[in-house]
Amino acid sequence: MGEEQWCLAVPKREAEQTRRRLLEEGLLDRNFRPRPEGDAVLFPVTEEVPGAVRCEFEAVPEQAVLPRHELVGGIAIMQENDPEGAERLLASRPSLETVLFPQTAVEGEYRTRRFSVLAGVPSTRTRVTEYGLSFDVDLALAYFSARLSTERQRVLEAMGEGERVLDMFAGVGPFAITLAHRAALVVAADLNPAAVHLLVHNIALNRATNVIPMLADAAHLPRIGFVPFDRVVMNLPLAAPEFLPAAAALCRDGGTIHLYALEEREGEYLPLIRAVTGGEIAERQVRTYSPGKWHAVYDIVVEKK
Repeated sequence: MGEEQWCLAVPKREAEQTRRRLLEEGLLDRNFRPRPEGDAVLFPVTEEVPGAVRCEFEAVPEQAVLPRHELVGGIAIMQENDPEGAERLLASRPSLETVLFPQTAVEGEYRTRRFSVLAGVPSTRTRVTEYGLSFDVDLALAYFSARLSTERQRVLEAMGEGERVLDMFAGVGPFAITLAHRAALVVAADLNPAAVHLLVHNIALNRATNVIPMLADAAHLPRIGFVPFDRVVMNLPLAAPEFLPAAAALCRDGGTIHLYALEEREGEYLPLIRAVTGGEIAERQVRTYSPGKWHAVYDIVVEKK
């Protein structure tokens, strides 16, 4: 008899791509064996991600139980301050170089965290590879979440060719550079000078010739006089809703805003969105952020009043 665990069912043709993504995002539960079921493969995951259901799995025999963590390139971010567990984690994966523990939550106007090094190379900088793109990241200087890689692909697939895109909180550029594949132009803005420095570096690293980096406060972007954008990305979960009027002013009639926010109940930001703009609104949960709190995205079709 197996043990019950959260799992994702994916078509066999997508199994290897999904396995790699789950590994990159630190979501694949390596204490259990993935298993086939009909035309699908069931992957055990470490938490209740969107689409997950409960399934039974066989435990991997004699597998050392590793501490819970999130992978960002060659860095593992642990949830507990456990130096001994960090050494086990470092030894378990040849690709790992550093194990960090966050001493603070995401804080300040630059959305950064302070870390202590539990094991490995004393550095907060690493390179993340995501769907064929590369991003140099410094976790102490600029926020980055590997767990949004599939969300970036979802937005890319929703785009038409030749769109004009604004990324209001671009960070080191993962959304902006991903969406550049279909866009005519991407304006990528951020308030954090260190993030913009890495953004410029990553634009060159990925040869993204249609991305314009900007050091700017998102609240002031409507004053610049941009031609309205077809699509606006607002990935600042702790504060993005307060910038929605600016985003609506910058988006064309019939364009789309992707608003990422942390919420404690479904539809929490619908009244605010409806007060700012009309049009269709689709809400979906991206991932669990903390107990009782979800990272959600609202896809908003702008209807000028």
